[in-house]
Amino acid sequence: MAGQLKDLAAWSHEHVFETGNQAAERGARAVTWITLTMMVVEIGAGYWFNSMALLADGWHMSSHALAIGLSAVAYAASRKYARDSRFAFGTWKIEILAGYTSAIFLLGIAALMIFGSLERILSPQPIHYQEAITIAIVGLIVNVICVAILGGAHDHGHEHHAHDGQHDEKHGHHEHHHDLNLKSAYVHVIADAATSVLAIFALAGGWIYGWSWLDPVMGIVGAVVVAVWAKSLIVQTGKVLLDREMDHPVVEEIREAVEVGREGHETKVVDLHVWRVGKGLYSCALSVVTTDRTLTAKTLREQITVHEEVVHTTIEIHHR
Repeated sequence: MAGQLKDLAAWSHEHVFETGNQAAERGARAVTWITLTMMVVEIGAGYWFNSMALLADGWHMSSHALAIGLSAVAYAASRKYARDSRFAFGTWKIEILAGYTSAIFLLGIAALMIFGSLERILSPQPIHYQEAITIAIVGLIVNVICVAILGGAHDHGHEHHAHDGQHDEKHGHHEHHHDLNLKSAYVHVIADAATSVLAIFALAGGWIYGWSWLDPVMGIVGAVVVAVWAKSLIVQTGKVLLDREMDHPVVEEIREAVEVGREGHETKVVDLHVWRVGKGLYSCALSVVTTDRTLTAKTLREQITVHEEVVHTTIEIHHR
């Protein structure tokens, strides 16, 4: 018996389900450095001109710099360890973990913005409106540039998955192709652009009409907007990290593909687990009971992989 299973190369395979998003990684690195530079400018100007809205925007940018930098590191780590056998189903969830952590940063900074704004409402301070507005406008321009950079990476990612997208639209799965790590970075710069707009509005109102209360109030409004976006991102990334996928349409598609069976025979799925291993890519483990003595794992695998998003299967068959 020894030596009969010498050549197993045809049966072995790698668990590299995602090839990464190099455009997103480059974009995240560039935006990190841009954000760090603008962060220093806005925080310094906020203290100097005594603007809570501008100061909040600057500290908010600091969380963005950290979170977007984390996104870039996650892309690099995911690529570096892609073929590390210690990761049972690939390294894509490194990116999802980064997105989840970024969302937590967003919630934290929203809380700090509210605290700082309430402090200014209770203890108002004079504001140098004209100078603060100038800095806020520069910050908004920088945010728009960052949005354009990450938006280009987002479009590149959709082109990369064009073939998969055509398949998913047929089955209604297209929303699962989002790069959640890139989306987290994108939400950060969009949130910062929104707080910049609110800061400009608040400073203009204070400068023109003397509404000094508008500056801290807009700080609170900005914090609420950021918190809402953060909650949405936490829900999306948390769902992936916890493998909460059993309500996804692909689960029923797998079940239907397996239970087709030959005439005169019955095949039933008695245990099924599905989880995501990439953007729009799934792995499944299933156990079936069948009256078809000729049914093999190879046959079931061919039936399941008609759905191209299912890239890895583990199959157990019980014959009755």
